[in-house]
Amino acid sequence: MNQCLVDRLVNALLYEGYLLYPYRPSVKNRQRWSFGGLYPPSYTADRPGADASTMQTQCLVRGSPSTLLTVSVRFLHLVTRRVGVLDTPLADAPIDASTPVRFVESLQVGDSVVHSWQEAVEREIGRDDSDLGELAAHPRRIEFQFGPGAEREPVRDATGKIVGLVERQQRRVEGIVELSAEAVGNRLYRITVRIENQTAFEAASDDRDEVLLNSLVSTHTSLGVRDGEFISLLDPPEPLRALTAACRNEGTWPVLVGAEGEVDTMLSSPIILYDYPEIAPESPGDLFDATEIDEILTLRIMTLSDEEKRAMGELDDRGRALLERTESLARGQLMELHGSMREARPFSGRGDEAHG
Repeated sequence: MNQCLVDRLVNALLYEGYLLYPYRPSVKNRQRWSFGGLYPPSYTADRPGADASTMQTQCLVRGSPSTLLTVSVRFLHLVTRRVGVLDTPLADAPIDASTPVRFVESLQVGDSVVHSWQEAVEREIGRDDSDLGELAAHPRRIEFQFGPGAEREPVRDATGKIVGLVERQQRRVEGIVELSAEAVGNRLYRITVRIENQTAFEAASDDRDEVLLNSLVSTHTSLGVRDGEFISLLDPPEPLRALTAACRNEGTWPVLVGAEGEVDTMLSSPIILYDYPEIAPESPGDLFDATEIDEILTLRIMTLSDEEKRAMGELDDRGRALLERTESLARGQLMELHGSMREARPFSGRGDEAHG
């Protein structure tokens, strides 16, 4: 399994929508976290066809009962970051749940501003090997649970007094990952990975930010085989077209990953990709934007005022790193973003049948 390449791609895709143009908290984007969200089932029950609580990947593997399959599911678990003000600064004291505080959108301390925001923690389930014969006879069910949790940290002024705090809260999320294999032909197996959010959610509000705290965000599945090979769902061999067309993928898009021609790794992403996706070598780094276009967004960041750039840099570590990287680009690097000619890949045009 080409784990290094999978990790690079997933790291780029996980944070699509983390920051949205134009990258500062004073501008409210309509919807962040727009890809790969699995919501609590009680929330999706009244919204058929819109938001989902499950995701399913199906693909074909050519192999034997002893072929080993590795599956990894990754998603983001959101964190609410709130900024609080102490009406009476403290010289030094424990900062805990009993500390009286007034929560605000932002707090200025000297020349810096601390903002309330929504962060994310990466979660992963799986990476255990299963042989196809055993998986066909006994499907696996992996239960998972993360959170809840809360922590507070002090915000100090230039004299060292505690004038505020940053509180991070994380809700509980739980669910299952079901793995199965089914023999569908001579040395052919259909692999199914089904992910389900089973988090209890009773809030009457339709506030999307509230729901997202109990959701699996930007959910991705990576699959690898040893002593076997995956069959492309986008451009399968002619004799296997009926079998690939019968694969049912819900909310996700499995593609081959690696060097052209390698068939031991698949990435199942909620963002539409082609086989053997690559991160463009001209791209200076992640922009975290759900409609990422490097040149346009890079130029837009460069035209921000000094005050807007400061707000962007104060947002969080990712926003600050993006700003610093953009401002450090040499002229030649900017010119490389303007456009590149790439060779088009032959395509059968039948890939849509594999994603019913």
